[in-house]
Amino acid sequence: MTTPYFDKHRDKLDAAVAASASREFYSAYDESPSPRVYGESAAGEGKAAFEAWQGRAFPLQTPGSDGTVSTERSPFGFELGVTYPRAHDVDALLTVAQTGMKAWRDAGPEARVGVGIEILDRLHQRVFELANAVQHTSGQAFVMAFQAGGAHALDRALEAIAYAWVEMTRTPRTAVWEKPGKVPLTMEKTFTVVPRGVALVVGCNTFPTWNSWPGLFASLVTGNAVVVKPHPSAVLPLAITVQVCQEVLAEAGFDRNLVTLAAEDPADKLASTLAVRPEVKLIDFTGGNAFGDWLEQHATQAVVFTEKAGVNTVVIDSTDAFGAMCANLAFSFALYTGQMCTAPQNVYLPASGIETDEGLKTPAEVAAGIGAAFDKLLGDDARAVELLGGVVNDGVLSRLGAAASQGEVYVASRTVTHPSYPDATVRTPTLIGLTAADSDVYESECFGPVAYLIATAGTDESIRLFRSTVLAHGAMTASVYSTRNDVVEQMREAALDAGVALSENLLGGVFVNQSAAYSDFHGTGANPAATASYTDGAYVASRFRIVQSRRHI
Repeated sequence: MTTPYFDKHRDKLDAAVAASASREFYSAYDESPSPRVYGESAAGEGKAAFEAWQGRAFPLQTPGSDGTVSTERSPFGFELGVTYPRAHDVDALLTVAQTGMKAWRDAGPEARVGVGIEILDRLHQRVFELANAVQHTSGQAFVMAFQAGGAHALDRALEAIAYAWVEMTRTPRTAVWEKPGKVPLTMEKTFTVVPRGVALVVGCNTFPTWNSWPGLFASLVTGNAVVVKPHPSAVLPLAITVQVCQEVLAEAGFDRNLVTLAAEDPADKLASTLAVRPEVKLIDFTGGNAFGDWLEQHATQAVVFTEKAGVNTVVIDSTDAFGAMCANLAFSFALYTGQMCTAPQNVYLPASGIETDEGLKTPAEVAAGIGAAFDKLLGDDARAVELLGGVVNDGVLSRLGAAASQGEVYVASRTVTHPSYPDATVRTPTLIGLTAADSDVYESECFGPVAYLIATAGTDESIRLFRSTVLAHGAMTASVYSTRNDVVEQMREAALDAGVALSENLLGGVFVNQSAAYSDFHGTGANPAATASYTDGAYVASRFRIVQSRRHI
């Protein structure tokens, strides 16, 4: 069976499947916002489309809604003023969400995958609008919002669809089974991909599209209805997403309410209500440990995919490129003000110093090297804001303010003035010196622009602390710098034990807190920071089941 959308996007699907198998570079969506790529008018039209939403009611209907909510304020200092239907009657919402599931199931994998990729194509057409929406709900600088919130998020969504396609088509639709013998037995068997039920996507504030789209599209193309519950501070990017989903579904002849928006007032605590409903069989969540752990413990009727907090670690033993190492780390600490689940936090290094091409460097001198790299990256405010973006919420500021009392301040944070948004809240990272004895500080995630340089008795202790901390508290990323093969090998073994991805001696244009769709796995599901990985077979295969029927022929 083929469908127009499936035929239209078959080459893109095949390329994504091939790249996911080979782990080679591939991108279906250009990450450069250059007019040479998207045309001279695209940026201006996208910004105007975003600005047109401000102060208006977003044109979506949520079944069972009651009134409206308006909960978004840009980290760059202004109210968005967009109003959305306030989800209220959960019974009505879930009943309507399930109405179109039979037809969606019966359409088959080709139709669903075709619709899914067509939705991505339409979202790509609105990528500048989405980038502005992501920027002014998350605080990401525009180029990062365009890349992480637009092009890269689209690639992660396509990757999830590609994996779902592979898993759904692993089993043939029909087979003839023949058992030889004096009286041969012959049967025809039919195998059908059957969805689990309603999927709930709980969005986050910092990466509303990048962290939501993989689960949304993995669930949708495997036949499930999807309820999207955005973070109250980052509704618009997901409202646009739902709008496009509904448009394409309706055009293809399916129930538009297969994807619905469930916006809330923060006091409603809608996610916890939806999460334990018997109709909800899949949950995707990105956010803090408290609610992630609660979901894993209480939403027992559902398969729960969580990405929570972790303690990302760098072990520095030695380097033959001190300046380049400091520049790489400085960029990683500064990018989006450290407000990334992959940003490094704990840097373990010997108290006696590390061997470098510039001689022995003590922890204080390593901090000074990173501080000098900060000066080059962030010394000019106009340039700094394009890397730092804005502080996403008061919790980040609170943790940053408390950091100075936790240890020796090697590099202090400073306030940056945004040249275009004078009311924006912008801060540079701080580096705090600790010792191995300060485990009460560094064994917890300090989300935001705070990094700890932790002096240890030596590299063996650094690796031991890395392993034990990640096993106990989780991590999304790890990194090592060493000129010694035996140390790198020890780190590889420790990373395997701890179940965390490892980067080795990063010096150039690749940073520990960035990952490439189709090649890098984001998270492993093998330590407490996450129960899932973007993207492997396990991420999609449990979103459906194969149900068979058989008959004699």
